[in-house]
Amino acid sequence: MFNRFEHLKENFLNTVNVRLLILTVIFIALGVLMIYRVFDLQIVNGESYLNDFRLKTTKTKTLPSTRGNIYDRNGNYLAYNDLAYNVTIEDVYESGRSKNAKLNETIYRLIQMIEKNGDNIVNDFNIILDSDGNYAYAVEDRQLMRFLADVYGYTTIDEMMEKGYKYATKTAAEVVSDLCGSDRFGIGTYTDPGNSKSFVPEMGYTKEDVLKILTIRYALNTNSFQKYIATTVAYNVSEETVAVVMENANELDGVDVAEDTVRRYVDSVYFSQIIGYTGKVSQEELTTLQAQNSSKYDLNDTVGKSGIEYSMEEQLQGTKGSEDVVVDNMGKVIETSNRIEPVAGNDLFLTVDKDLQETVYDILESKLASILLTKIRNIKEYRPSEDSGSSDILIPIDDVYFALLNNNVIDINHFTEKDAKESEKAVFEKFISKKEVVVNTLRQELTEAKTPYKELTLEYQVYESFITSMLNSNSVIMESQIDKSDPTYTAWATDETISLNEYLNYVISKNWVDVTKLDLNSQYSNSEEIYAQLLEYIFKNIDNNSGFNKKIYKYMIYNNDISGKQICNILLEQKLVDIEEEELNNFNAGLVSPYDFMLNRIRNLDITPAQLALDPHSASVVVTNVNTGEVLALVSYPGYDNNRMANGVDADYFSSLLNDLSTPMINYATYQKTAPGSTFKMVTATAGLMEGVITPSSTVVCTGTFDKIDPARPPHCWIWPRGSHGSLDVSGGIQNSCNNFFYEVGFRLGTLGDRYISDLGLQKLTKYADLYGLTEPSGVEIEESLPQVSDEDAVRSAIGQGTNNYTTVGLARYVTTVANSGTCYNLTLLDKLTDHNKNTLIDYSAEVRNTIDMDEAYWNSIHSGMRKVVEAKSYYSGLGVNVAGKTGTAQESKSRPNHALFVCYAPYENPEIAIAARVANGYTSDYTAQIAKDVIQYYFNLVDEEEITGTAEVLAGGSINTD
Repeated sequence: MFNRFEHLKENFLNTVNVRLLILTVIFIALGVLMIYRVFDLQIVNGESYLNDFRLKTTKTKTLPSTRGNIYDRNGNYLAYNDLAYNVTIEDVYESGRSKNAKLNETIYRLIQMIEKNGDNIVNDFNIILDSDGNYAYAVEDRQLMRFLADVYGYTTIDEMMEKGYKYATKTAAEVVSDLCGSDRFGIGTYTDPGNSKSFVPEMGYTKEDVLKILTIRYALNTNSFQKYIATTVAYNVSEETVAVVMENANELDGVDVAEDTVRRYVDSVYFSQIIGYTGKVSQEELTTLQAQNSSKYDLNDTVGKSGIEYSMEEQLQGTKGSEDVVVDNMGKVIETSNRIEPVAGNDLFLTVDKDLQETVYDILESKLASILLTKIRNIKEYRPSEDSGSSDILIPIDDVYFALLNNNVIDINHFTEKDAKESEKAVFEKFISKKEVVVNTLRQELTEAKTPYKELTLEYQVYESFITSMLNSNSVIMESQIDKSDPTYTAWATDETISLNEYLNYVISKNWVDVTKLDLNSQYSNSEEIYAQLLEYIFKNIDNNSGFNKKIYKYMIYNNDISGKQICNILLEQKLVDIEEEELNNFNAGLVSPYDFMLNRIRNLDITPAQLALDPHSASVVVTNVNTGEVLALVSYPGYDNNRMANGVDADYFSSLLNDLSTPMINYATYQKTAPGSTFKMVTATAGLMEGVITPSSTVVCTGTFDKIDPARPPHCWIWPRGSHGSLDVSGGIQNSCNNFFYEVGFRLGTLGDRYISDLGLQKLTKYADLYGLTEPSGVEIEESLPQVSDEDAVRSAIGQGTNNYTTVGLARYVTTVANSGTCYNLTLLDKLTDHNKNTLIDYSAEVRNTIDMDEAYWNSIHSGMRKVVEAKSYYSGLGVNVAGKTGTAQESKSRPNHALFVCYAPYENPEIAIAARVANGYTSDYTAQIAKDVIQYYFNLVDEEEITGTAEVLAGGSINTD
């Protein structure tokens, strides 16, 4: 009985176990099916593969459009797009304390992979490293305030100024430290991993690496860390970089390689000031663009930053497409659907002629080099005589040697590299000894000697001035707090009768020093402690300061501690010039002097005027079609390579541009304003004729002095004291550029009855300046400075002095109006807009702003005077085309050469083109007239390009001012 019971019990349990087993299997199967369904588990060849243990997400992905091309008037490419591969990263990292460390490590590894293959990461952050390796802002003024507001989370600048004013005064280094903090991007190291308060920003990274990581982190942050929104890390990378990134994709979460386009610029240096460049949209730009078209732009877009790329952004920007994508939580795309193709932007044709633009640029470079050749002398320094003028200034060869160091042509940092050559090492060894002497002498001056400033040698005056300038620019001395009427301040700044020691101690006593910038143990330190720390600050900051070091190098050259031959040798050692073997052998044998060696480099343009950044180093020319108002060439020298500014800024190149003393990013044709000098006299002639104070035949007698307004300090004609012009009509006044003639016209314009009223004369001059378009920008579709019509002294304003200030392109519109006898255009750079199939959408043309309805006899007087100006210049004789023009010089400083201007048109009988040319600090307008002559020769096919470009030569003329 018992056995049977046990048997039944065993059968029952077995049945239950079987059923439980079956149920268990069923539940497991259901669970597995659910897992397969929820987590997308696929079975391939009998094996299972789990795609992702995270939920899938469907999102609409934007497809970038292609930007429109830019062409010259003849259909030559100026800007186009190339297929490229970009490296991108998405935020796929889970929040938590370890997120920053993981993300930063991924970015750091990625940067190393990219740079190992010779590619560069994006660097559009607004902080860079300056020439001394310190953090510095790459923007200023409003752009800087907008950047700081974005960094510290304020919607507007006004909000930051109201609620967080302290952030507006943050230094670049402070901003970097704040962003690297553990509460922001966590770029640094914990000294004690178990202590959350032990984090040290930036520790473990070089400054270069900090900026690179910070650039990517900040870009991710501006996308608000939206998942599946990619941020570009590097544009247009090589196939090697693509391969290594893809090979390591499993270890680089969120990193991908995307197919895209990059912007390319043809012959970039020639056109950069017109075309501009593109870059990633900033928050402020995005706000403006979205206000115009809310659906067209987002924070990942590339937009025009300057030039035509900026002004024609709406026309060049295409329409983005879209597609729905299914992605896993690591950002990998699983499937796509609902694709809408993007539409390319429109193509833009400009009025400029590519060949003319490039030739004019080369003419400018050759002529600037020629002026330098004409003015350089084998002397240590230039000492003007009492009767010397601005046109007599000479350039000592020592200034040329120093310019190579001062404008970073020679890399002084390379002197300490392992591969530094013989002359580099010898110069640096002398520099170390010299600097030790300088620093010790300065320390003695600031502690014991206390020599009054004016009793110092010029060399040590320069050093001490550098120190005070540094303290001011670093806000250690708070200039806003200084009472500039204070007698002690005056004794330092004006009278120069006290020492720097006395001045700095006085500044401390007046609380004009920001002690928070000094390393003080207590905010209640006494004056002696503050002064001691101020000295430490000074000597610490000049120790590796390239600006201060260059001052030392300057006096080493002037004191013959560094020879001209050593400078020339360093050019060769650093492979900055390449010369023929015969010349090299002669130089090494002493048969070619360092002076002649350097002149040969300038003559052959091995070393350019822009590199030297001496006077003159910049110039501009604008050529127009006088019958249509189209701009045929708008040239600014020097230019820059906008390819290195687009597609992710080349940080090193951008830094070099900011430190370049020739300021190549300035468009000298549209930004630089100077007095027009005597080129303004056609305005005054028009005013005099139209207001009836002169006639074509009436005369004015020039005695050399005009004493009707200021007998004590009368203005003079340029010919005084050598002589006078005698009796002249208006045509003769223009021909001889007689100041007295136009002083008299200005005086008559301001005369009411028997009273002279300067403001009345100014009003009339302004009226006719306006008719020539000189009161408004010229109309060209790129950034342009506002003109300034003189508002003081009608008599002097009548010859282009006073406060008259105009751009070269503004003068181009003016002379265009003179050339066509009264049609004033709003000049244009735009020819037509087409779709990508070249169907014309808009046919642009210059608008007529106004016309000048003036008697033909008046025009004839002005034109004939301008024709006689050119006829008097021997280098225009036999040119093959008749030219009419007007010279002008403008003095800005007695210690620097005058600005040189020339406006003209040709042919005289039937004008086709007009030219405005300016050479900043170009000595004399005679040199600028020679530039215009070469432009005319090229335009009318009177000479081969090779005859007027490529080399420099000593120029004739220019020793006497004829304006």
